[in-house]
Amino acid sequence: MKKSLLLLLGITGALFIQAQSLNPTTPKKDWTKIDLSSRPADHFMIQYGSDMWTGRPDSVRTSGFSRHFNFYFMLDKPFKTNPHYSLGIGVGFGSSNIFFNNTYVNLKSNSAKLPFTNVDSADHFNKFKLVSTSAEIPVELRYFSDPEHPMKSWKYAVGAKVGTLLKSYTKGKNLETRTGTTIWGNTYILKEVDKRFINSTSLALTGRFGYGIVSFDAAYYILGVLKDGTGPVMNRVSFGLTISGL
Repeated sequence: MKKSLLLLLGITGALFIQAQSLNPTTPKKDWTKIDLSSRPADHFMIQYGSDMWTGRPDSVRTSGFSRHFNFYFMLDKPFKTNPHYSLGIGVGFGSSNIFFNNTYVNLKSNSAKLPFTNVDSADHFNKFKLVSTSAEIPVELRYFSDPEHPMKSWKYAVGAKVGTLLKSYTKGKNLETRTGTTIWGNTYILKEVDKRFINSTSLALTGRFGYGIVSFDAAYYILGVLKDGTGPVMNRVSFGLTISGL
């Protein structure tokens, strides 16, 4: 997955370079005549998609559609020398929901390392997930094929985002016996909250490409999911869709 993201970032970078170098003999365009008055200077950016952990051992048995949801308020600053390019910077919130298959993640453990316990032969939750929410600051270098009409433009962006952990918790729903019989009914929910094992800082490389308000996005989190020494070294990778005016 890391290679896939690096490939995406490489393609996006190559498109930047190609757009910059096409027709080198063409006379320099007078960018002051481009009208950007109808282009928004700020906007919302919403992201939804799939999450996964790379490098996880067999004991960390994730399952189902692990997912993320991100919401940012962004400012966009076009380059005066070439408004095809702009710098986007914002602030917002990101969340990651990682689902597990008959595995109990004990955030309340007193041990030095976070336990991932196989509960195939014990009472277990029908659905169990680890949720992390963070405050994040994304930064993007953007390219628009038509800077005057972003809603009708191809767009490419590469960047990074840094975050700080606000909350992490596990949520189990419908406790069952090992044979699949519900114990307290399918509305029973247990939530355990603790941030001790989860890395308090996140840093990700990001990339996206698309047309109009929709784009495909990807992110690779350089810092591990868990704090150093508290468990296996695993990195989060995200793929999804972005809805944004720019």
